[in-house]
Amino acid sequence: MRATLRRLGDVIPLPVSVRPDAAANFHLSPTVSVSAVPAARDIAEQLAELLREATGHPVPVTGADGSIRVLLEGPDSGGGDEAYRIEIAPAEVTLAAATTRGLFAAVQTLRQLLPAAGQRAEIPGGTIEDRPRFAYRGTMLDLARHFFTPAEIRSYLDTVVRFKINYLHLHLTDDQGWRLEIPGWPRLTEISGGEGTGVDGAGGGFLTRREYADLVAYAEKRFVTIVPEIDLPGHVNAAQVAYPELTADGNPVTPRTDDEVGYSSLSADREETYAFVEDVIREVAALTPGEFLHIGGDEAFSTPPEDYRTFMSRVLPLPGKYGKRVIGWHEMAAVDLPPAAVPQYWRVEPADDGVARAASRGHQVIMSPADRSYLDMKYDKDSPLGLDWAGVVGVERSYDWDPADRLPGVGEESLLGVEAPLWSETLRSPADVQFMALPRLCAIAEIGWTPRGARDWQSFRARLATFGPRWTAEGLNFYRSPEIDWE
Repeated sequence: MRATLRRLGDVIPLPVSVRPDAAANFHLSPTVSVSAVPAARDIAEQLAELLREATGHPVPVTGADGSIRVLLEGPDSGGGDEAYRIEIAPAEVTLAAATTRGLFAAVQTLRQLLPAAGQRAEIPGGTIEDRPRFAYRGTMLDLARHFFTPAEIRSYLDTVVRFKINYLHLHLTDDQGWRLEIPGWPRLTEISGGEGTGVDGAGGGFLTRREYADLVAYAEKRFVTIVPEIDLPGHVNAAQVAYPELTADGNPVTPRTDDEVGYSSLSADREETYAFVEDVIREVAALTPGEFLHIGGDEAFSTPPEDYRTFMSRVLPLPGKYGKRVIGWHEMAAVDLPPAAVPQYWRVEPADDGVARAASRGHQVIMSPADRSYLDMKYDKDSPLGLDWAGVVGVERSYDWDPADRLPGVGEESLLGVEAPLWSETLRSPADVQFMALPRLCAIAEIGWTPRGARDWQSFRARLATFGPRWTAEGLNFYRSPEIDWE
């Protein structure tokens, strides 16, 4: 590990403006302290804990006169509620933002500048001014194909927030398992959330309502919004195993632990279907303070097109009825969407599937093209984990694209943001999650935050290389891509 001082620009995502000043380095002495007004006290405490871990110093938090100041003021509100400024001088460090959300973003930048083992106890001097390109910068974790415990989900969340990921999409239901407790429908988790569920029967488990609420609260403290997904009308075999009355003929179906898709469907012409769907959406909405609720809508190959339109026309308004904004995979754009609905585009090859039409009508779009942003794709043909139906996706391929160019008719003005999904068919542990996410998630995070004109692959790969020793010290199981000259 290098012993030299970290450079001001060695951060991911790359900020809008970085002005180094080599004469203004701040020494982290044993007397370093953090000060903040009461409204920013929680942010100051989080920063102080990071400083204690980096230096071993006590780092108290005070109301005023700290050598590191956390200020709720400026910068220009035109940068949005995540805009911030960091000024690093020999006598003091100042983090300033108009909101606590902006201060949290500033802390995530400063934590990357803190010394690692073997580095001088200094922070490089200069000024950073920053704001995000897109409001939505997400990642998805699939709990249905393999369940991850609340502690494991929190660990993943803690890893991704340092790169300014602010949405965590949880894929809670699929053919292989149902992962969230729903009052009135206990067999969903008793039967389809237990042992032997998941791909290869190796991913049993579910979140109780209390566990889910605690997870949401944990994420909120870190300015991450949980987006729950209940996948409909396909991907429902687990629900039908638990409740055979949800099948077309009322007959039982066999549990599935393979990774096939497209064979299950709810019936569009039965009122029992819509009673079930509304119950689930109402309960999930009540548990989720965030703005969004995801209803899937993808790969409904066994649902006839007319039935799909009938089903989606009835179901798409339901999240809005319960105070949520609906997201769905891009297939849902085949029907007329409710106001504020958000298609999430995952297709490999651009096609006329209604997304551009939705954008022309004012709908925002989340970009998640599988051949660029899916974290479950193999890095190369020899990768021990992952799939390759969308091709192999190395780090440069994850980085070297732009969401505003992906789909004709869906330009910058139509984009809500980007998301990097991580499907779990081949995953079995948190170490597997880390291996598939790092370092590619960093590429998607920079696409979502950094201005398009400022992004450069050579700059990114050089900055990414500096994280290798830090991740190793933390015990993170990242992929040592040969595309990167790791330090």
